[in-house]
Formats: sequence, C-alpha cells, structure tokens
Amino acid sequence: MHRFFVKQENIYRDGITIEGEDVQHIARVLRLKEGDKIVLCDQRGTDYNVAIQDISKHTIKTSIIDKVTSKGEPSLEVVLYQGIPKSTKMDMIIQKCTEMGITRIVPVFTARTVVRLESEKDEAKKVARWTKIAEEAAKQSARGIVPLIEMPMNLEHALKDSKALDIVLIPYEWEREMSVKAALQGKAPKSAGFFIGPEGGFDTFEIELAKQSNIIPVTLGHRIMRTETAGLAMLTCMMYEYDQMKRND
Repeated sequence: MHRFFVKQENIYRDGITIEGEDVQHIARVLRLKEGDKIVLCDQRGTDYNVAIQDISKHTIKTSIIDKVTSKGEPSLEVVLYQGIPKSTKMDMIIQKCTEMGITRIVPVFTARTVVRLESEKDEAKKVARWTKIAEEAAKQSARGIVPLIEMPMNLEHALKDSKALDIVLIPYEWEREMSVKAALQGKAPKSAGFFIGPEGGFDTFEIELAKQSNIIPVTLGHRIMRTETAGLAMLTCMMYEYDQMKRND
C-alpha cells in the first residue's frame, strides 16, 4: 500500500489532510481516486490507515480507518557521527543508513575533513537537502520516523553530544585487539552511537580525545573500508548484535 509522511498539525480526530508535493504524486502519478486506501505516517512512529475522501488542486482530505504503531522502527536508538566526506558521498550514507534504521545523523568536521562550508546559510542548505534524502529513504523503507539530520558540528561538540548515549564506538585502522563483536557484548543498550572518519580517517589526537570521552576504538579487520562503507558496516553489526533485524508480525 502506498505510504506518505504528513505533518502532525494536519492530523485531526477523524481525518488527515495531505499537502505539498505528495498531492500531485497521488493524483497525477499514482492516479489514486476517492475511496482508495493509503497509509499516512506522523513521523513519530504511528501509521494511519486512511481512505481518500476528496482530491483538490492543493490538498487531499482523508478519513482515518485505524492507526497502528509503525513496524519499521527499531527499539534501539542509534546515532551516526559522520566525518563530512567529499562530493555526494554523504547522500548515499544518509540514504542507506536511513534504510537500515538510523535514528540521527550528525555531520562532523574533523582534522582531515576536506569539505568546508563557508557560512551558516551554506550549512542550512546542505542539511535541508540531506533531510529531503532521509525523508525519501524513510518512505521507501517503511520507517516510522524521518531520521534527524543535525547541523554540522566540530569533533569536540560531537564528543560531548555522544555522552548521552549508552555505548559509543569508533572504528580505527590501528586498533588491533577490540573487535566490534567483543565491544557490543553484554546487556543490550537503549541507545548507541559510532563515529566514522572522513576520507583519510581520524588523526591520532582525535582518537585520544575519543578515548577520554569513554568511546571505544574497535577494529573492522584487515580490510580498509571507504568512509561510505564503514558506517553501513558498523550499523549492520549493531542492528544484528542487538536483535533489531527480525519481524514482529
């Protein structure tokens, strides 16, 4: 069944109003009509099964049939602190991590970050674009929320932000002993996070700062992964180890 996100303020006791680009997509592309059923999500983890009542040029009115908790959300909160990469690599990182169940993505300026955003306006434009990518990926993957894309921050602020999480890892090519599996052993946390460096990885002093913030360096083995691959590998390990890849039908 076709699925769309709606604003909280457009949800009423008996119906939901659809606005924006989705109106044209529903009416012109999908050619849905009055009486057809779709799923609308409030971006807070609740799905509404609705029937289309009225289609106009700018809005579509629907009636609520029932509502259920979104099944596409993991119970584990996971945050990615991503060293900002070059080109459009961040687009893929956001898209794929959204599909995998990420909760929040924090773009981070590190010592080896090549990309420089000149002003807050440039940062806001980037974040708006990245949020749109996350929204589209969330629709496609039947998520119950759109992952939050934070404004870019420096590493020091990111380290402080991560202290609110139960466990945080940082893959490091010179770590020899601690594997991801070993680091994730024990009682499943409610929240987890991981840091991924940009092209070129982290500088030695950044790893030391991470250790001082109780972040655990881990090895991903002998293979060196690209920045756009390492995050997906870490997220997959966490989702698997903490039993977030099963159906709850």
